[in-house]
Amino acid sequence: MAISPPGRIIWWNEPVERTELIWIVIAFLWGLFMFGFMIAWHFVGGQNLNKEAYRVTPSGYEEKVEQFAAKYKVREEKGIPVVKPGAGAEVYLLGRVWQWWPILELEKGRSYRIHISSADLQHGFSLQPVNINIQVHPGYEHVITLTPTEAGEFGIVCNEFCGLGHHTMTGKIYVTDQKKAGGENRFAGGDRP
Repeated sequence: MAISPPGRIIWWNEPVERTELIWIVIAFLWGLFMFGFMIAWHFVGGQNLNKEAYRVTPSGYEEKVEQFAAKYKVREEKGIPVVKPGAGAEVYLLGRVWQWWPILELEKGRSYRIHISSADLQHGFSLQPVNINIQVHPGYEHVITLTPTEAGEFGIVCNEFCGLGHHTMTGKIYVTDQKKAGGENRFAGGDRP
């Protein structure tokens, strides 16, 4: 028994006020529109990459990245290998506390399948200054197809808090143009519509 019971026990049989009904209809239609817009924006928005994902063991993925770095290493920067894979090669990038490893050197206009995973925590792969963002989880290998459209130096930052050294978790991708040097910094997802 309630302290002050409602006047009518079966409240759902009461008529709905006209203004309340209008707001319910507007909210429902807006929800449908937003649901459809999210699906459409994936294809026409240009910032959501279609990607593949596979289950891996963090240690197994780390071995793949080390083999990749040893095979394509061209130099070192501050103790981190700079790798330059051939055009169309499978490229591996590892996020671990608190770095992106190794540094990549890619060619403008060539498509690459970039494999990304984490060795330890959840990290965020954010390619700057372009708007490519991917959540990277240990145990999952994400594969995206990228085609650099302009030469330059691109920064990779972690945009998911991963501990005390999160603010230092950065990496690099160099894009070279065999015909000329310089240019604006841009990337295109090779699998975008």
